[in-house]
Amino acid sequence: MDSVKHYDILVIGAGGGTKLVTPPSNIGYKVAVLEKEKPGGTCLNRGCIPSKMLVYPADIMHSLKEVERVQIHLQQKPEVLFSNLIKRISNTVDEESDSIVPIYEKNPNVDLYPYEGRFVSNQVVEVNGQKLTADRIFIVTGARPFIPHIPGLEQTPFWTSREALRNTHLPSSLTVIGGGYIALELGLAYSAFGTNLNLIARSEILRKEDYEIQAEFRKSIMKHNNVYEHTTIRSIEYKDKEFILRCASLEKGEFLVRSEALLVATGVMHNSDSLGLENTDIQRKEDGSIHVNEYLETTVPGVYAFGDVVGNYYFRHSTNFEGEYLFDTLYIRKKKDPIQYPPMPHAVFTNPQVASVGLTEEACKEKGLNYLAATHSYSSSATGMARLPSEGMVKVIIDKDSQKLLGVHILGEEAANMLHQFILAMTIGASLDDLLRMIYIHPAINEIARNALRKLREKLSKN
Repeated sequence: MDSVKHYDILVIGAGGGTKLVTPPSNIGYKVAVLEKEKPGGTCLNRGCIPSKMLVYPADIMHSLKEVERVQIHLQQKPEVLFSNLIKRISNTVDEESDSIVPIYEKNPNVDLYPYEGRFVSNQVVEVNGQKLTADRIFIVTGARPFIPHIPGLEQTPFWTSREALRNTHLPSSLTVIGGGYIALELGLAYSAFGTNLNLIARSEILRKEDYEIQAEFRKSIMKHNNVYEHTTIRSIEYKDKEFILRCASLEKGEFLVRSEALLVATGVMHNSDSLGLENTDIQRKEDGSIHVNEYLETTVPGVYAFGDVVGNYYFRHSTNFEGEYLFDTLYIRKKKDPIQYPPMPHAVFTNPQVASVGLTEEACKEKGLNYLAATHSYSSSATGMARLPSEGMVKVIIDKDSQKLLGVHILGEEAANMLHQFILAMTIGASLDDLLRMIYIHPAINEIARNALRKLREKLSKN
């Protein structure tokens, strides 16, 4: 009979899964962690961190192109040392990822298995010929880029986000298929560096955002980029070092889009298909995500899952929240309370930036809520007099009866930072009066948010 090595904790995935590796090991639990790629997961190696390292200099380039609006004249056109930039990004994330392994090796309570693991039964995982089990098993395998079926695509040297963040040559032109966060962040970053950008979306760009934010964002990016919405791609060909996309839309009919490079960013698929779950009673949903209950426990007792592979949310901050919840309830308080998500924010780190929390106005209408909404533009503010922004707005939605926040949506500079006062307000249940009772620094950018709140108070007084 094959021997099975036993641990207190077995973690499959060293990205968000690290929340259940080091913290419990520090209080005496023996932990096995399985990771077939570089430790750190998507966020560190090919997601949040390297993309923001690309986006930040892209923001600077974007600003430099518009400095004449504040009477600054550049003697020569700014130029990005693109190859050097990408090498710095890659070296930085590689060094950070490589630093994780020595930490695990020095920890007597952690065993790292740098291989893929597969379930052979409900409680046993096989990795590199060794069978492992544990009192609790955590599946944190994340997600990977989804590749749509488009005739000819697989025969071309297209990029996913992974290749786009490692590519050292700045293409003269780039076509991006997709209209979500990843497509827009990477596509618009390349655009800021001087690449001619084509964006092709099957429906609409940022289609889940509030309609006013979406409309303002679309208007902004269409100034300098080719945007094709509600477009079907019939086929893709790569010929003479050029991508040729045969497209169709109601607005344009049949047309071609050509570019030097092609990025496919059409969403993600859950990394649950190679885990051997067919050998277990662990259930998956139709989209491949792992089914969990209110304790993040799968349909097999003692086996948990969280992060992108579960698909409740697709953010690293939500994954961290879930991991910290499990550590706290299972190993600190040792009391199984159901997970209660606070208001979950998100941001799109483009130029202009987008940040949102809570319900959109469309959702409020669909739910039949008694709400009020107000917006205030960046330009109509004291800080707007200094920055002269070409776009930007804050939209606040409140419940008319309780005057508590239902949703906040921001487009413009520092949107993600400005949103945090509203995240706190929603988390603690603050009202409109609470938000207007505080003193706002003059002339800080947050006065724009305050002015939107003042408009809501005026609307309430007239109702």
